[in-house]
Amino acid sequence: MLAVGIVILLVIVASSLWLVHQNAKYSDQTAELRRVRSATIDLFSTIQSAESGQRGFLLTEEPSYLDPYAEAISQLPARRATLSKNIVGKPEYETHLAELDALIDGKVKEMEGTITSARAGDRTAALDMVATDAGKNSMYAIRRILEGFLAQTDERLRVIVVDQLSAANSLQWVTLGGAIAILLVVGGSVAIILQHVRDLSRAHAELAILNAGLETRVEERTLDLMRANDEIQRFAYIVTHDLRAPLVNIMGFLSEFENGLKDLRSHMLAAPEKQTDESERLARLAVEEELPEAMGFIRSSTRKMDSLINAILKISRDGRRKLMPETLDLKATINATAASIYHQISASGGELEISVDVPQITTDRFSLDQILGNLLDNAVKYQKPGRPLKLAITAHAESRNRIRIDVADNGRGIAERDQERIFELFRRAGDQDQPGEGIGLAYVRSLIRNLGGDIIVRSELDSGSTFILTLPSDLTKIVRSMEP
Repeated sequence: MLAVGIVILLVIVASSLWLVHQNAKYSDQTAELRRVRSATIDLFSTIQSAESGQRGFLLTEEPSYLDPYAEAISQLPARRATLSKNIVGKPEYETHLAELDALIDGKVKEMEGTITSARAGDRTAALDMVATDAGKNSMYAIRRILEGFLAQTDERLRVIVVDQLSAANSLQWVTLGGAIAILLVVGGSVAIILQHVRDLSRAHAELAILNAGLETRVEERTLDLMRANDEIQRFAYIVTHDLRAPLVNIMGFLSEFENGLKDLRSHMLAAPEKQTDESERLARLAVEEELPEAMGFIRSSTRKMDSLINAILKISRDGRRKLMPETLDLKATINATAASIYHQISASGGELEISVDVPQITTDRFSLDQILGNLLDNAVKYQKPGRPLKLAITAHAESRNRIRIDVADNGRGIAERDQERIFELFRRAGDQDQPGEGIGLAYVRSLIRNLGGDIIVRSELDSGSTFILTLPSDLTKIVRSMEP
């Protein structure tokens, strides 16, 4: 737009310069023609003055009439030279110049002859020369040529004036157009500058928002890193502690096993005469009680260790699984997960309420199903005996890019001291009357943090619990930001 405006301005400037040049040319031509016109009139007036002086002298014989004649005759060469000079290079005039000079010379000769005769006293001869009409005819011819010069000059002046007025009018319109174009270019430039300033301001504002968001994300990532480091330390402690317990049991019962084998070996390898009732009793005790008991404890500890190792592998494997974000109907997803426990709730006279104000979420379907499934299974597993289970699931937008899901029940509740401990691996709270290894909520926290969210619990003993989940509404942004 600015470039087009500049081109238009250049065209207008060029047109203005050309029109100014044309006006200057017309002015020069007008000045030249006015000089030709003035020289023509001056020459004709001089000849007329000379003729008037001649005729006055011839009629009155008064010498005073010769003064205008003498003055005109003295001026005549200069007036003829001025006209000749001003028509040089103008063929329409120059073609008549030779004839005009001859006519003027003849007229001057005729006037000089009559005046000379009259001065000599021969007035009759002078009048006879006048009566020949030679002077009159010469004067008519001179008048005709000079009036032709004037007519031609006036016509050319008229044409030039018309052209000059047209050029002036065009120059006026071009100037007006130039002024409008300048205003448009200036206005466009101001608009472009203002738009540029607005864009810069918007970019600065967006940059400030991004910087603020970057600082927030850095703080969040730092907090996540510190939290992950704490979890790794707790996990290392838990793994070493809980895996060491079965190993200690195995080592202890291997000692018992070894002692039992020692009694049995002493009895079986002793000579018959050295076998006593006591050695037989100890050997029998080892075979019937000690060895089977030791083997049972070893087998139980081995199963415990295998279970713990499998739990650790499950969390590790799911934590390293590649996330597959997809857009889900959140209400349909929650309904599908809740359908698996609905019969258990209804069988005990319980209630299930679902309220979802978030139509869609982009996240990993498997992880979300596992999270909701574990929480709903726990709600059923740890319901308060003798109290129908009331379970409520609500979901709403917590901020522009995060949603919140609450899973609330009226079950046993969790003591305040255990509300963080339940999310640790192999840790359980309350009465241990339900089977489990204590990995469910640790697994849930691992999954939800892998989705860029978090989980907390608010609970009171015997009053129920509310698990609060926060998740990004679009996992693709989180996954993209985590890519190297």
